[in-house]
Amino acid sequence: MASTSTIAAQRLHRQGISAPVSNDPAATVRHLLAVQAQDYYGSLWAVGLRTAGAREADIEQAIAERRIVRTWPMRGTLHLVAPEDARWMLSLMASRALDRDRARQEREFGLDARTTGRCAEVVTRRLEGGKRMTRGALYEALAGHRIDTEGQRGLHILGRLAHEGLICQGPREGKQPTFVLLEEWVPPARPRDRDDALAELARRYFSGHGPATVQDLAWWSGLTLRDAQAAVELAKPALSLHESEGARYWFVESAEPSAPAGPAVHLLPPFDEYLVGYKDRGAALDAAHNRQVIGINGLVSPSVVVDGRVSALWKRTLGRQGAALTLTPLHPLRKRDQAALARAAARYGEFIGQPVTFGAV
Repeated sequence: MASTSTIAAQRLHRQGISAPVSNDPAATVRHLLAVQAQDYYGSLWAVGLRTAGAREADIEQAIAERRIVRTWPMRGTLHLVAPEDARWMLSLMASRALDRDRARQEREFGLDARTTGRCAEVVTRRLEGGKRMTRGALYEALAGHRIDTEGQRGLHILGRLAHEGLICQGPREGKQPTFVLLEEWVPPARPRDRDDALAELARRYFSGHGPATVQDLAWWSGLTLRDAQAAVELAKPALSLHESEGARYWFVESAEPSAPAGPAVHLLPPFDEYLVGYKDRGAALDAAHNRQVIGINGLVSPSVVVDGRVSALWKRTLGRQGAALTLTPLHPLRKRDQAALARAAARYGEFIGQPVTFGAV
């Protein structure tokens, strides 16, 4: 594992990019443990890319059928997770985001424990019995109890309740997400003590994202480096280790593939796990292009990966004739890369059910 190209090839394989993980979207999410999902349509493609023959409607159906859950388990960010993983992940990692934001929320938005408790009571009464409500409808319900949701306050209220495990997102209503009670939406699961949860986190992360470092795990999970190190120690019987140039890379033995033969071109969505899954992105991204791919505000652009490296950015524009993809190359694309890119774009078109054309190459 001496070269970054080998690391990249192994990650592409283990993440299900170079070869699908499954033909079931829920199994794909379970394999990765969590898929970043603040960009809704991007997250659907992140799962579809890794799932054989999947269409956009298949991923949405899995969400509607509660086989995939959209919630805030870590880093204060929306993710797709398997229902049986939602509770222990929230318990282990969301509490850190809560602790980080608690003082600011109380200082800037007046969200002390008493106010948050009132919000929880209102939301629980409105959602119990299997009801779903959009963000706007919940704001109206809170306003009806003289709870201000103006500005950013409403977002912080719902975010707080989600991190505390009261609510998660259900199926969309049109283009609007709905919220449901987590207790009603997700089946009961066996509680995990902290050590068991840390060990499970490390096993699953290095299985779905390895080879990776302890620092990568800490970044991805939002836990402290000390907690990430403890997680690795607890999971060591299931892990294998390679050392290269002073770095220690952990993986699950079955995740040790050989590099795929021939050129490989992949169309990745924004915030794809291939980039956001690691603190050190050097295996996939040239430092000179870091700011073009990852904005100063942390937004991760949709990218074209050629032989494991980010080689272009892409943007989708939907129209009456289908989807037009506009490319911004970071490296010159070879003719064979362009042919492979056309095949990757055709697969994306199958996924969204529309023809795809290139605005520029």
